[in-house]
Amino acid sequence: MPDRHTADFWFDPSCPYTWLASRWLIEATKVRPLEVNWRVMSLSVLNEDRDDDPEGDVDGYLWRPVRVCAAVAEAYGQAALGRLFTALGTRLHERGEWGAVESALDDAGLPAELARVADATAYDAAVRASHEEAMRLVGPEVGSPVIAVGGADSERVAFFGPVVAPVPRGEQAGRLWDGALALASVPGFYELKRSRPQQPPTDDNTGGTQLEGPTA
Repeated sequence: MPDRHTADFWFDPSCPYTWLASRWLIEATKVRPLEVNWRVMSLSVLNEDRDDDPEGDVDGYLWRPVRVCAAVAEAYGQAALGRLFTALGTRLHERGEWGAVESALDDAGLPAELARVADATAYDAAVRASHEEAMRLVGPEVGSPVIAVGGADSERVAFFGPVVAPVPRGEQAGRLWDGALALASVPGFYELKRSRPQQPPTDDNTGGTQLEGPTA
């Protein structure tokens, strides 16, 4: 058996493909010696210096859930952050409830009053710091999610993605993990890509996840 891996998974909860990638990684933990640490990144921070707005987020909605995620991570730790991410993803991407931060906190067993930080800036510095850690490991010109595996920074393997739908299950999830890790471990490797389907597929195995809303 290979050594046990711990994967840091940076996510913006509003990204639907990130949601599917996270469900894949959870599947992979069932068939590989793998644990996941949940971390926060931000599409708003990622795109703030661009002339265009690829997310179409003119009202700044994308800041709201990541601020709450940062508050939960600071006060309750990454395990609680993982519960909140699952609750947010279920409501946002499976039910289309884009204003459900308070309900997601309740689903995750966390205080509903944390929803108040969504419209404040108190946790913006924490969001930025976590986001910049991911960017420092993986480099520029990527989106959400970012996965990093390994020990010291000089030894860590970091990569963007994978972008995949529907969610691989069972041994297929494990093989995708093996392949992603193998590709990312080659220092000179940086991209493997093919055209996105004309209509993004739904994930029939997670309750009919519709890939709608902001994307990476």
